[in-house]
Amino acid sequence: MFQHLKQAVSGAQILFVAFGALVLVPLLTGLNPAMALLGGGIGTLMFQLCTRAQVPIFLGSSFAFIGPIIYSSHTWGMPSTMFGLFCAGFMYFVFSALIRWRGIGLVNRLLPPVVIGPVIMIIGLSVAQAASNMAMGRAGGAQVVAYHSALLLAAISLATTIVVSLFARGMFRLVPILAGVIVGYLSAVAMGLVDLGKIADAPWFAVPHFASPQVNWAAALFMLPVAIAPAIEHIGGVMAIGGVTGKDYTKTPGLHRTLFGDGLGVCIAGLIGGPPVTTYAEVTGAVMITRNFNPVTMTWAALFAIAMAFFGKFNALLQSIPMPVMGGIMVLLFGTIASIGLKTLIEAKVDLMQPRNLVIISVVLTVGIGGLELKIGDLGLAGVGLCSLLALILNLVLPARSANHQGIEEGQDI
Repeated sequence: MFQHLKQAVSGAQILFVAFGALVLVPLLTGLNPAMALLGGGIGTLMFQLCTRAQVPIFLGSSFAFIGPIIYSSHTWGMPSTMFGLFCAGFMYFVFSALIRWRGIGLVNRLLPPVVIGPVIMIIGLSVAQAASNMAMGRAGGAQVVAYHSALLLAAISLATTIVVSLFARGMFRLVPILAGVIVGYLSAVAMGLVDLGKIADAPWFAVPHFASPQVNWAAALFMLPVAIAPAIEHIGGVMAIGGVTGKDYTKTPGLHRTLFGDGLGVCIAGLIGGPPVTTYAEVTGAVMITRNFNPVTMTWAALFAIAMAFFGKFNALLQSIPMPVMGGIMVLLFGTIASIGLKTLIEAKVDLMQPRNLVIISVVLTVGIGGLELKIGDLGLAGVGLCSLLALILNLVLPARSANHQGIEEGQDI
């Protein structure tokens, strides 16, 4: 009995660590936070089922889809976006099949750092303007929150997140986003910018609203390439948790199983109206600090997340968070995502003196930041999806070394 209680408390602690990032994505994209909790909980249970409960991983909302969800919902509407997110899960199945067939080597050849790095950078940079507008209290071209009040709130949230991430110790170091949201929200309440009446009127128990996807192949085509980056991120996450626990999960239960489980979670989240899920580095950090390697802990975290999805007042509280509070956190978050892409290039020692590398990175960054869109009939590709496809094609068709670069090297040798 005591052992079960201990695991339940550990599970609640894991959910606390993942919570800030888990609900941030729906709050930024207009999705229902309750569905993020439900999707994360069900997705984690499905992942454990596929991996035979051998890997201590919790699946939460993926930041990689924030920009694409915003663009897709404005272009095709939320029901079509949900269908696109459902289809994105199939990209994980493709990677799973490739790894089972040919091993991780084939994926590394198709998607080297020169492809993944700039695509991750675009995931952050393509929505930088949205972050700035939210920090200034602007939405749809209108000033929703007074400019100076919005900037003050954004600054408070941003400063809190930075301070916690730099100076906090132990478990608190893992929840900078949650700290920023809490302090920013309390500041907004003090400034009279929160309608507490809606929270008081909300029921204690409420069944979340399940969205119904609408078949739209244009939205599906747009979302499919977006899944490339988080699928690769998943592989890194599995390797990271293996380094913490001292077990090689790429062999047992195998990357093909973990990718399949993550993809199944993405599909389920899209069907019910939640954001796609992915492995959480915060949870890996928590596992490293607590030294609790038992995957049952993640089962408890998933069950708690599902239970909280039906807590009406709590979801009303989440939806009452003022936009500038989230905007301040986004300023740091999206820049951090772009920095991870840059880190990918640096760690792999990608040589920018090689023309092919320079071409791939330059084209991806310009197309992504510039907002170029490719339209073929009713189908359209833009943002992360178009950048992923371009980077993949350029990497496959461009020669490993151009004659020009080879001549320069020969001249240097002489």
